[in-house]
Amino acid sequence: MTPQWSNFNNPSDQSGSAADERVASLFQPDTLLSAQYFDNLRRKTYFEPEKRLMLAILQDAINCFRDKVQTQNRKGKRLFAETESWVIESNGDWIFSFDNVCEALSLNPEYVRQGLLRWKEKIRQTPPRHEASEKKRAAG
Repeated sequence: MTPQWSNFNNPSDQSGSAADERVASLFQPDTLLSAQYFDNLRRKTYFEPEKRLMLAILQDAINCFRDKVQTQNRKGKRLFAETESWVIESNGDWIFSFDNVCEALSLNPEYVRQGLLRWKEKIRQTPPRHEASEKKRAAG
């Protein structure tokens, strides 16, 4: 029995392109909110109190980083700057440095750091949304 090579090159055959899409989807990054990740981590792993504290610190930092990245008020900018400097500082020698917290939680600190910084640049390239102007447009 000879293979049907004509079917392989037939553009009307959708099964080949569907298979290609399935294979390509294996190499796409998964999108996961920090809350989903941390909830999953809490459910699967029992941490001793020190690690639970480190997880809470990291979660708070990521939430602050996410929520304050485009803030316009002085307090929000200060909080973001403090959080960003904590994330950027590598090889901190104190127990609650970003690197030590990530490593204690079995996370690669450089991977998390680069992900946060790439996300920040992506967000900063999009114009901030102002709720007051959007409400005026909706009312007007």
